[in-house]
Amino acid sequence: MSDMTLLEKDEDIEKATKALKAMAHPLRLKILCALKNDELPVLEIVKQVGSSQSNISQHIDILRTKGIVESRRDGNKILCKVKDAKILKLVANMQAVFCSAEVD
Repeated sequence: MSDMTLLEKDEDIEKATKALKAMAHPLRLKILCALKNDELPVLEIVKQVGSSQSNISQHIDILRTKGIVESRRDGNKILCKVKDAKILKLVANMQAVFCSAEVD
């Protein structure tokens, strides 16, 4: 039984490592922060993140390939959202740690 537990933990560690590697880029982290509460069209993500559409699209593709973001077409828009609630929780925790207001 303990071998099975270790295997599951290794799989969890592998999944976490892949997610963290994919997120370890300023633009990709900004994209995830923009998507934290909503499904958004790519153009809205571009507006919030502040980079070119082609650059944002490339980073969304990386996040999609890693299974972090999913997208769908709605008319002429591409809508994106975070695929896994665990990633949203991780982003929220990172914001709480790194983005909290400094107390004077």
